[in-house]
Amino acid sequence: MASASSTFKFLSLLAALFAVAEMAISGDPDILSDFVAPLNLTTVDGAFFTFTGMRALVGAPPASAFKVSKASAAEFPALIGQSVSYAVLQFPAGTTNPPHTHPRSAELLFLVDGSLQVGFVDTTNKLFTQTLQTGDMFIFPKGLVHFQYNADSQNSALAFSAFGSASAGTVSLPTTLFATSIDDNILAKAFKTDVATVQALKAGLKP
Repeated sequence: MASASSTFKFLSLLAALFAVAEMAISGDPDILSDFVAPLNLTTVDGAFFTFTGMRALVGAPPASAFKVSKASAAEFPALIGQSVSYAVLQFPAGTTNPPHTHPRSAELLFLVDGSLQVGFVDTTNKLFTQTLQTGDMFIFPKGLVHFQYNADSQNSALAFSAFGSASAGTVSLPTTLFATSIDDNILAKAFKTDVATVQALKAGLKP
């Protein structure tokens, strides 16, 4: 007969395995219905499952600055519970999507037009970079710092990004660090610089 100690160890191991399995398959929380409709919506038809926000991009003049057009749960409520969202990224010549993370999803980028320099940094601080050409795809693992840069000084680039969450979230490092209320002294010590440099960086991020 198994001892109480061995039974406890077995149950602890089982719980740990369940936790690992849950992390491995986790995305958005599972829903107990086919879809989730807002409580104030009296009629659900095909229009609820249609997002027309990207129509504004068709025939529009080229973006003058880097621009992201999103179809996430915030813009398209039918995505709630479906573990998917989408974004269109427009890169005028010489523009960048600054280093950032998506805490709730990986990002699969498909370059539709132009070229992009892309990269991410893993948890060992190793940098992975690649120059993408039209038709290429690149995966940015979940939660890791990454960037995209159109190094072409003459031509724009266009990319589509898919996410495994209806609300992947975006944490922009420049904005998070230098456009919030983190004390200047803390930032100066963290980056081994002086307060004047930190204040100059903060001033550069103001609209």
